[in-house]
Amino acid sequence: MGWGVKREGRGLWTRNAVKGVSVRGERRKRDGRIEWRRWDPSKSKVAAALLRTKREPSEILPVPGSTCLYLGASSGGTVSHIHDVVCGADNHHGGQVVAVEISPRMTRDLVSLSQKRKGLVPVLGDARSPPEVAPFMRSKAQWMHQDLSIADQAVTFVRMTSAFLDKGGIAILSLKAASERYSDGDDNSRFAKAERILNDSRLVLMERIDLSGLEEQHVAFCCTLP
Repeated sequence: MGWGVKREGRGLWTRNAVKGVSVRGERRKRDGRIEWRRWDPSKSKVAAALLRTKREPSEILPVPGSTCLYLGASSGGTVSHIHDVVCGADNHHGGQVVAVEISPRMTRDLVSLSQKRKGLVPVLGDARSPPEVAPFMRSKAQWMHQDLSIADQAVTFVRMTSAFLDKGGIAILSLKAASERYSDGDDNSRFAKAERILNDSRLVLMERIDLSGLEEQHVAFCCTLP
């Protein structure tokens, strides 16, 4: 599946960058000198997408040493697994994960996480606003993920990828139907509207992944910038 990530049955594991420490109580196991940390797909839209994709999962994962932007980082559960892959222990890969979160309470958790995880950059700010994010980015992002409980999720995604996604980069929009309730129609029509917005942008939609059974009322849209 790529460096630092493996699948066993229906479970995912990442190579723990901070041995002996779980982020949210997840299981850990040793394999020689390597410690693996369970990545729960019922608590992570990215993990759910990796299990449900019809593509090779490594195609939608960031690679070690890349620059990543995570919009709507919450307390950092999924961010920590991305950090495992991109940065590794003491950031020996030289990666960067910029994690943007608007809640001061959640950002405190991100700050605590970053103290043990070099290369993780917590940002207290509005993930819809390029000027608030730009000062923390060392370069364009090779990988992005947006998970925001707001209206106009697809419009925001297009704006933020236009500002920050590198050519050839991967961007994943985890879209929650309930956050688009202002739109007419049912969940499927809301997902279809988001898909139209993406198709009308510069992005190329690689895959639409239904996350039901793991994350209800969610679809992950995997895109790239040609």
